[in-house]
Amino acid sequence: MNTALVVDGANVVGSRPDGWWKDRAGAARRLHERLVVADIPYDVVVLVVEGAAKGGVTPGRDGHVLTVHAKGSGDDTIVAEARSAVERGDRVTVVTADRMLQAGVQGVGATAVSPSWLLHQLD
Repeated sequence: MNTALVVDGANVVGSRPDGWWKDRAGAARRLHERLVVADIPYDVVVLVVEGAAKGGVTPGRDGHVLTVHAKGSGDDTIVAEARSAVERGDRVTVVTADRMLQAGVQGVGATAVSPSWLLHQLD
């Protein structure tokens, strides 16, 4: 069984008040760069970005990180990515603090962890 970590990029970036709102694309790029070099126990990391953040990261695969640009709602894209991975038989964890999104991904068979968990892994 493979493992997948689906990251709510906006939620993770927004969890630290480091001025990210002044440069959403740059914040997404920095998160992506940290994920690419991270030593975390997942076969694939899916980074979902939306809005202005999409300008900071090209969609597609970079090593074990797959960046997905949300076409509409980031939350809908995150649930769809989690559902797809669960249907492939992967064990899926979603990183978000959004309670509604947590409920949505748990409804498709994924588990949820907080952005602080991921940031601790990256530090």
